[in-house]
Amino acid sequence: MNILVCISLVPDTTSKIVVGADGKTINPQGVKFILNPYDEFAIEEGLQLKQKHGGTVTTVTVGPPTAKEILQRALAMGSDNAVLVNDSNCADSFAVASSIADLAKETSPDVIIFGRQSIDYDSLVLPGMVAEILGWPSVTMVSALTIEGTTVTAERDIDGGKESVTTTLPCVISAQKGLNEPRYPKLPDIMKAKSKPVAERTPSAAAARTAVVGMTLPDSKRLNKILGDSEADINELVRLLHEEAKVV
Repeated sequence: MNILVCISLVPDTTSKIVVGADGKTINPQGVKFILNPYDEFAIEEGLQLKQKHGGTVTTVTVGPPTAKEILQRALAMGSDNAVLVNDSNCADSFAVASSIADLAKETSPDVIIFGRQSIDYDSLVLPGMVAEILGWPSVTMVSALTIEGTTVTAERDIDGGKESVTTTLPCVISAQKGLNEPRYPKLPDIMKAKSKPVAERTPSAAAARTAVVGMTLPDSKRLNKILGDSEADINELVRLLHEEAKVV
């Protein structure tokens, strides 16, 4: 089985984020970047599919040269190959999806696995975009997965419960927390991964379809007004929500 796992480099949620001088990007100085946590489930699922069905696991990321760090982690976990689509701009999700789809067209994977979503943009759009470009079925939020022959049976999380979906290979899957228990690479494997080659390729020529026009931090100012439960207090609360907070 030819398995393609897509991962991303994201800021650690404990990092203090500052908007850059251009007002459109974050200032990377002092920010720790990590492997997107949901992508650990995607890597693990790819490795388990390889263990069951044989084949190879190729891990790919679209990003700057510093993203090689997370590819080396994937290699240490057990991935056979790593590919960096060298794109420091990462224009938008469509451009990233196009780069991944271009690679898939060349390598013909049986299944493409993503993490549920990245923790920075939180958009949950890449799996669907890649599937649409390739004309493949897509199953998102997958918490249980079985592949027998070309038949894929997936259980996915939905509001209030679970949904069982059946489709066929090739397809795109996005991994939800609970799909598996990601392994932690051992120190010897981490050291070996540093010397393993990471293939590089240029990004897709697809034009971006969205643009960031501005980025600001949330306003953290709070008035901290405390009101009671009298009729006058309730009326005042409604007035404040309407006239000051402007939420009603």
